[in-house]
Amino acid sequence: MEKFENVTYFNHPLIQHKISILRKKETGTNEFRHLVEEIAMLEGFEALNDLPLEEVEIETPIEKCKTPMIAGRKLAIVPILRAGLGMVEGILALVPSAKIGHIGLYRDEETFEPHEYYCKLPSPIEERTIVVCDPMLATGGSAIDAITMIKKHGGRNIKFMCIIAAPEGVKALHEAHPDVQIYIGHLDRCLNEHAYICPGLGDAGDRIFGTK
Repeated sequence: MEKFENVTYFNHPLIQHKISILRKKETGTNEFRHLVEEIAMLEGFEALNDLPLEEVEIETPIEKCKTPMIAGRKLAIVPILRAGLGMVEGILALVPSAKIGHIGLYRDEETFEPHEYYCKLPSPIEERTIVVCDPMLATGGSAIDAITMIKKHGGRNIKFMCIIAAPEGVKALHEAHPDVQIYIGHLDRCLNEHAYICPGLGDAGDRIFGTK
């Protein structure tokens, strides 16, 4: 796999262990859902390490002091519906004040191309750090289209976070949006003829929500 600028792969043992449990076909909905949240929080801890800080005066039980706090507009978390919703609570655990947008895309079962059906973003989106999340980066089509929509609405400082990815999707997303920082829990082998990630973890949305 060729290396790309702005692409981070997580090798942390906790992330890798939890992803391995996600993959197991016998992992149930409740455990799967909690694991997705936990992995999102672990990835978010690293992905948000460049948030700007400012000195703010507070008063402790001992004295007044100046101490660093996150500066500027609140973070925007934008899950790609519906599987991306599973990652939101994990990121919110780190930044409870974050605003949440939503982008709805569905995949054509014949062409595998994504189609938009919903887009709602916090305003002013152009002043926010934006974290787009989706557990899986397969062909890259949904992530590319979601980020294109955000940019059309004025978004500039964009990060994309996923749990597993196929090399084809990483390459496509990086080529379409080289300015976007990409964070990946694990790089899988390839896509199969149905555009599913191999070895993958099945359909993340179905496994998060208990649907078929």
